[in-house]
Amino acid sequence: MTRRVGVYPGTFDPVTDGHMDIIRRATSICDHLIVGCARNAGKGPLFSLEERAAMVREEIQDLGPERAKKIEVVAFETLLIEFARSVGASFVIRGLRAVSDFEYEFQMVGMNSRLNPEIETVFLMASETVHFISSRFVKEIGALGGDVSKFVSARTAARLKHRFAEKLKIAASAD
Repeated sequence: MTRRVGVYPGTFDPVTDGHMDIIRRATSICDHLIVGCARNAGKGPLFSLEERAAMVREEIQDLGPERAKKIEVVAFETLLIEFARSVGASFVIRGLRAVSDFEYEFQMVGMNSRLNPEIETVFLMASETVHFISSRFVKEIGALGGDVSKFVSARTAARLKHRFAEKLKIAASAD
């Protein structure tokens, strides 16, 4: 039997409960899941690529040893389809929250299938308890001093709080 390797790519800035929902569920459809942390400098990440990959690795441990041993976290800076090919993945997993996600993802699938028709894309709908969570909103809430603990783990909430405190300190010293 062929080993089913899937890639779940994202910026994970920060990793949210929504991301973890998709990661947890993706382990049931593949033998090995590679969570690909993308550099994506265009999004202006709050955390470095290394920090984001480390956060995802920490969160994966909470999924339990059986699931965790099926998951690998890898940082990448190439085209997604090239990354998937380089790690031997036969499919890419994408999470969908809303119809607006589908429109963007549908276009990406078309482009990726032209680049490599052997790599499929599988969509997982976000669970009803997390479908509204986005890293962008979590960062906005955290930057304004709001409580993000309903959207991320306690570990990630603490990292966000610390990062925003650092930014305030830097801004205050610049004045």
